[in-house]
Amino acid sequence: MALFGNAHSIDPAAAQQDYARLLGQGEQVHAAYLLIRDTILFTDRRLILVDKQGITGKKVEYHSIPYRSITHFAVETAGTFDLDAELKIWLSGSQTPIQKTFTKGVDIYEVQAILTQFVAR
Repeated sequence: MALFGNAHSIDPAAAQQDYARLLGQGEQVHAAYLLIRDTILFTDRRLILVDKQGITGKKVEYHSIPYRSITHFAVETAGTFDLDAELKIWLSGSQTPIQKTFTKGVDIYEVQAILTQFVAR
């Protein structure tokens, strides 16, 4: 599930409003990132992956991942020739990680710190 392209952060308040129908009562978005058409939301309860599909992007799949199901994760920083950073997340019961690719527009250390905050509880 790798995504490529220009990634950038989204204002959490705007994401809270845009994705209100997905959120449980009292659930708060702490950080959000847009990767071309797809979105990653870090809430206080779970990680939500918004996967727009097809040419028009009207078909959308929402992946809800409770932080407790994340067994481990890895970040790979951008290099000199490889300008993209990568986040890999392993879930219990799955050998293949979920992979998300970020361009230099996103601080991968910030993404890692946010994930650490919720997974290491």
